[in-house]
Amino acid sequence: MAPSFSNFKDMVRRKSRASFRTGRSTDTSSDGSHGTSPTTGSLTPPSIGEQSDLALNLHVKDPLPQPVQASPTPILRPPLPGNPNSATNRYSVSGMAGLGSPVQSGRGPSLPTSQYSPRITNVPDSSWVYQKVLLVSGTIGDSPQQLLDGHLTVSRLDDQFPPTTWPVCHSQFKALVYMMPGANRLRFDFSSPKLANSGSSNPIHASYLTVHMITPSSSPPLQLAILVAKDSPGTFDALPARIEREGNGLETAVRKFRMAAYLWQAFTAEQMWRNKLGRRAFRFEEEWTSGTSNQRDREFGTLRSEARVHIIRTEKTLAELRDLNRAQQNANATDKGALYGIAIDAVRDYFKPLPGQKQYVSVLLLDSHWDTSSKTIVGHAALGGSAGDLHVGIFGSHCLQSYPASFEEVVPALSDCTPTDTNWLANDCNDAGSSWEAANIGIGAHLHETGHLFGLPHQEKGVMARDYVTLNRTFLAREAYSTRTRSKGGPVSQDDECTWHRLDCLRFRSHPCFRLPNDPALNPDDSVHAWPVDNGGVMLTAATGIAFIEIFGEGDDVCHNWIEYAAENGPIQRQVLLSDQELRSRLPEDKRKGAMKICIKSHGGGCLDIDDFKKLCSSKESSLKLPGGVPGMGKTAFRGKKLGFSQMDGSEPQEFIFTSALRQDRVLSRIIFYHGFAFDGMEFVYDDDSRQLFGKRGGKAGGDTFDMDIRRGEYITGFNVRAGVWIDAVQVLTSLGRRSPMYGNVHGGSAHTLIPPRGYNICGVTGSCGAWVDGFSVIITR
Repeated sequence: MAPSFSNFKDMVRRKSRASFRTGRSTDTSSDGSHGTSPTTGSLTPPSIGEQSDLALNLHVKDPLPQPVQASPTPILRPPLPGNPNSATNRYSVSGMAGLGSPVQSGRGPSLPTSQYSPRITNVPDSSWVYQKVLLVSGTIGDSPQQLLDGHLTVSRLDDQFPPTTWPVCHSQFKALVYMMPGANRLRFDFSSPKLANSGSSNPIHASYLTVHMITPSSSPPLQLAILVAKDSPGTFDALPARIEREGNGLETAVRKFRMAAYLWQAFTAEQMWRNKLGRRAFRFEEEWTSGTSNQRDREFGTLRSEARVHIIRTEKTLAELRDLNRAQQNANATDKGALYGIAIDAVRDYFKPLPGQKQYVSVLLLDSHWDTSSKTIVGHAALGGSAGDLHVGIFGSHCLQSYPASFEEVVPALSDCTPTDTNWLANDCNDAGSSWEAANIGIGAHLHETGHLFGLPHQEKGVMARDYVTLNRTFLAREAYSTRTRSKGGPVSQDDECTWHRLDCLRFRSHPCFRLPNDPALNPDDSVHAWPVDNGGVMLTAATGIAFIEIFGEGDDVCHNWIEYAAENGPIQRQVLLSDQELRSRLPEDKRKGAMKICIKSHGGGCLDIDDFKKLCSSKESSLKLPGGVPGMGKTAFRGKKLGFSQMDGSEPQEFIFTSALRQDRVLSRIIFYHGFAFDGMEFVYDDDSRQLFGKRGGKAGGDTFDMDIRRGEYITGFNVRAGVWIDAVQVLTSLGRRSPMYGNVHGGSAHTLIPPRGYNICGVTGSCGAWVDGFSVIITR
């Protein structure tokens, strides 16, 4: 009897169930069960042939049913041998491709990873970074008893940057990774001669990491520049063998300087991350040019967006620069910074910054040269600082030959023990006795001067205290022999590495070059002000918030004690009350009775120095008694910390309490501002036409008048002031939310907002005046 239609459907369903259970093609023409050679098959997507998982045969949950036929049965692979009694057998990895290697999401089920897969410890998966070069560190395995040496290979899954190899020492590794905007999908492979299968074509000790990179465009860049004399041959000091191998011209100098700058950036971002201040670093201006970060780019002429290195020629000749430098090294030289001044002028003429446009430029002096006859480095200076809106750091090229020029050269350059030949090269400060130590001095000391251009002072430790002689340790797992310390070197721990001081990192946190795309907008006024108040306290105010306070005991030239108000640890502190006793308790016992200086920094980068905190607190210096019988007012008023230096010839102090604050029957009706290229004075006029003049009636004839709304009881609540050595311009703020125009030189000095602390009102003005106003503050009371 013929089968029914329903039975036929059941049979089809049973036959097809196994094939539906897998994602593999059921085309029997490509099935190996016929004893023929396996082939991709017409139904297999083309991508499978190139990107298929090598362990795909292990991903099938159920075996396919074997068709019944007369052809020979294929030979099946025997099961892997195992020893259930072996304690370490669970860590072994077979020779089969794919075992022990993690699978990217979406590529199939995850397999157990190898015990020896690299573990990244400083960069979480799916992190966001903001720099070109990222420093990655980690460990191999998690057993401290089994320390392995070997190599780590870092590769991009999209092959947009060639794989790089980094040494592993005692299971520790450090590697540099080239970042590109967007998602950077990375693979880390470990190999060691002590491990089986680690040298196979399919490395099995592997791990993956995805890092997202954004190039911040809302922060000013650090410009890189090479300064050369107008008749310079464009070469730097190098051994003849090095010149023959890699050259010593401008092209080589650009590659080496760019790579050194990438090391600065990677080091700084890592230090900021370790200090829990975000992975912040300065950015570079970039250009589309031939890639120099790896050797493959140079061979194939690949174009990349790389840090731009400007070539600036001075108006000075080579002889003039070197003669000038020899004169500076004379003990009786009157101008030790002449070469720095030449660099400033050349940089300003090259960049031509607009008024108010700050430029940050790190300069390499290409024409510095080791003079073997005098045993000095001529054409060299190590200086950093600012001249107005131009912030410049300079350093010579006498160590440049030892710098790496690409990623592949970083470890060899920082491990090269070749002795320094003083017949050709300088041994700077006797700390550059070998090639790798010379690279340390050149790269590290130039970073030190770059720190100065960012506003960093010297510190008790770190880069700003010459600890850059160990900068190499940041990028190495093992240090080479050191001629400086006469030590044989060995494995490097994080505690041995060079650092930025914590205070350096706090300054970077507030610097405009270190802002991140998601940072909130700041008040344009970055200033800090100090207000003596009741009970001997001092109230600090800052529109952007107080960041930290440095405390200097008598005789301290660097800071050892400080108070932090980090934005990462809580709400921004825009008002902070200090007492002399509280600050002194933070100093060592032997420093508590002497003079004490404090430096207050705002989150906007502003700074206020109080040279003698006790003097500011003292009632004699900071307070005055108001006339008795003033209704509704306290008996004591306080002078705020003064703006301006009060150092002009003929400068005399001026101070008064507003008539309207002393008498209820007087109302301030208008203010007359006298100004020209600076601020000359202001006159307070009351409703009975009585007047009080602060400063002088100079500048514009008759001045400019700002009327108060006396019908609505308008009064002064604050002042916006532009000040530096003297007072450049002043603006009045009122209780009705109005503000006068800014009178005076609106582009001079820096901005300051004088608004009293909560609970206090302005009752007068104080300061000094010479040819014009050179000191100004307000008097406050409850």
